[in-house]
Amino acid sequence: MKKINWITIRLVLMFGVVIFLFSFTSNRNGNRKLVGSKIFFVEENNPFIKQETVNKLLIEKNGEALAIRKDKLDLNKLENAVNANPMIEKSDVFVTIDGVLKAVVKQKTPIARVFDGQRSFYIDYKGSTMPLSANFTARVPLVFGMLNQKNKEALVGLFRKIYDDAFLKKNIIAIQIMPNGSLKMLNRNFDFQIDFGGTINVNQKINNYKAFFQKAIVDSSLYKYKKIDLRFTDQVVCTK
Repeated sequence: MKKINWITIRLVLMFGVVIFLFSFTSNRNGNRKLVGSKIFFVEENNPFIKQETVNKLLIEKNGEALAIRKDKLDLNKLENAVNANPMIEKSDVFVTIDGVLKAVVKQKTPIARVFDGQRSFYIDYKGSTMPLSANFTARVPLVFGMLNQKNKEALVGLFRKIYDDAFLKKNIIAIQIMPNGSLKMLNRNFDFQIDFGGTINVNQKINNYKAFFQKAIVDSSLYKYKKIDLRFTDQVVCTK
């Protein structure tokens, strides 16, 4: 008669108990109803969209939050509903152990505000359109003129460079897109106009402008000029 292997039997029993407890806990947890919802904005001190609006996106198709069972939630569907809002870049929706539906939201980052003659809207960092917000106004350059499929990619690239550069972000307040595609810019603190030309040799033009500005600010000559011409990549031409 074979000797009973009690160690094996104990392991099997322990394994069975663990599976039972896990299944019981999961089932009980899934049957629980939510106790509420919370919205968190990522690195945003001035939200373009209110928490109440995001909260509505989370529960409008599922009734009141307290009536929703945790196992009935489709988190992917909820994330898609939140991400469909034109103010939002992405979100992460999940349920905590204690039954709170949470959404961590990253808003779009506006880098320019466009006036095309018919409407006004933001262009975000990724180049998509973003509506204006009644909640907060972004301090970004005002862009006058038409963006189209032909010029949009290059212009968005320029807007990004201005946004990412601390000096340009502080100083460039307006950009006019001329019918021929050339650009005129305005400085925040001085009256001169910047004739930027087209969206070619952008880095060289920016470097030329920054070098000129740093030199001219020292000898206080910036107030004398009416136009700064950057169209020639090897020089800066100033007109009084």
